[in-house]
Amino acid sequence: MSGMSEMSAVWHPPADLVRRYATGGLDPVQVMSVEAHLARCGGCRTALPYEPEWLAESWERIEDVVDRPWPGLGVRVLCRFGVPEHVAGLLSATPSLSRAWLVAVISVLGFAVGSARVTSGDPDALLAFLVVAPVLPVAGVAMAYGRAVDPAYEMQAATPLSGSRLFLLRAVAVLTVALGLTAGATLLFPGPLGASAAWLLPALALSLGMLVLSGHLPPLLAGSLLAAGWFGAVLICDGVLHDRFLPFQPAAQGLYGVAVLVMLPLVCLRHRRLAPGEHQ
Repeated sequence: MSGMSEMSAVWHPPADLVRRYATGGLDPVQVMSVEAHLARCGGCRTALPYEPEWLAESWERIEDVVDRPWPGLGVRVLCRFGVPEHVAGLLSATPSLSRAWLVAVISVLGFAVGSARVTSGDPDALLAFLVVAPVLPVAGVAMAYGRAVDPAYEMQAATPLSGSRLFLLRAVAVLTVALGLTAGATLLFPGPLGASAAWLLPALALSLGMLVLSGHLPPLLAGSLLAAGWFGAVLICDGVLHDRFLPFQPAAQGLYGVAVLVMLPLVCLRHRRLAPGEHQ
């Protein structure tokens, strides 16, 4: 260890490397290496060619992030509905509530409604909507939290609300938005409301199944398994049982309702177990 200290004391970064460090042209690993040396070497710190313009721009960026006077629009809206500010900040960073996801969901629903209206209530357009609609909330919940989808995962993992509690909070937010958008599309569908609303119970059953499975599997894997199972069941009803609308008939709706009644207490119990202090 002493040999490494002596080596680091003798070595000095080349002038070109220091210049690139001062102008922000190094990758994070090189930045940490140079800064580790600068922390111990007063001569290199003195020789560092800071430029006044670069210092001013750097400070403005820091000041904008650290001293920003107002939170984002999403945080302000959530706070207005009584959500604590620290929770609103974590919810507003939900990956699947980003503009890209919202635009994708609205586009899918808009295409389904548009196709149904253009084809004057064609059963194929209605079936496509009923099959896809229950999967939209599941996809959103699957992308609500996790190392693979959340750019701020490491930072949020250090908070008291990390892990399953944060996932459940985000899942509720995603489900609220996804179900609300899909319900709005249902009202625009031509034909009787009951037929176009047959997606609701399957969506609730799949969403609750997602929350239950997420306690044992990564969210992306749980969502993928549920989506594959749902699409597989639809294909079996069409290709084997020769009834494309069987998953949306009253008997199937009854099964979804039973599944919802069974899984809802499990999700509530899990929430109470994760946050016992909130229910005392």
